[in-house]
Amino acid sequence: MQLNIKAFALACGILWAVGAFILALLAMNGYAQPFVSLIGSGYLGYEASLQGALIGAVWGFVDAFIGGWIFAWLYNKLV
Repeated sequence: MQLNIKAFALACGILWAVGAFILALLAMNGYAQPFVSLIGSGYLGYEASLQGALIGAVWGFVDAFIGGWIFAWLYNKLV
């Protein structure tokens, strides 16, 4: 069975974007701050603020979309 590459990539992107957004909001309240700092070292502008959460969501979507695309493409090639 072949994966729909576009659908898989979109699902990965949306899921990671929402997760990154929620994580930054949690970090605003004192939770998960080290993890947000770690991710922020790769995602420029990602920090524990509303603006940082939005920036992280965009970076996360792009990052996971590309990763999901590559994963699904490779999976389809190996099936």
